[in-house]
Amino acid sequence: MTIRDIVYIPDPVLRQVCEPVPAVDDDVRALLDDMLATMYEAPGIGLAACQVGVLKRIVVIDVSKEDDPKAPICLVNPEITWTSEETSTYEEGCLSIPDYYEEVERPAACTVRFLDRDGKEQELSCEGLLATCVQHEVDHLNGVLFIDHISKLKRDRVVKKFTKAARRGEMPEFKRRRAAEPAGDSEQPAAE
Repeated sequence: MTIRDIVYIPDPVLRQVCEPVPAVDDDVRALLDDMLATMYEAPGIGLAACQVGVLKRIVVIDVSKEDDPKAPICLVNPEITWTSEETSTYEEGCLSIPDYYEEVERPAACTVRFLDRDGKEQELSCEGLLATCVQHEVDHLNGVLFIDHISKLKRDRVVKKFTKAARRGEMPEFKRRRAAEPAGDSEQPAAE
């Protein structure tokens, strides 16, 4: 397993639509393992392949609590087939937009169909933090970032700050610190 470099905004790769994976083979499984290692090292709870510069429809997620055993979920070609009308709000962050968090409202539950790491079709019903994380990561595969779900003013401000910092070869610093608890019922920010 290799820890890969994470792509940060304003890199245009994050705005591209990822290509479907034709088959789950050893190369895809190796990428899944690299992505899990990268996500755990960061640390985060979700990572899309485009965040490591690979434009394939691949996502890894683990929303287990810090003291619990790891419970990774590997999704190849994920497709959200249902979302609830009920919504929930979580404070989201993103490994491609480090140290920036905002509350985002999304459907409270969803169903996702995908291929697992063995290439078998699966369907998973998700609620709470897992539902938020799945939606956040599938957004990535479609070139959508969580900041696209916040006000244009806030979005423009964070993009401008990252763009200026990238020109200087730095990462921006934010005055706003993450709240001790996200808006939802989890102990960690959603969908990093």
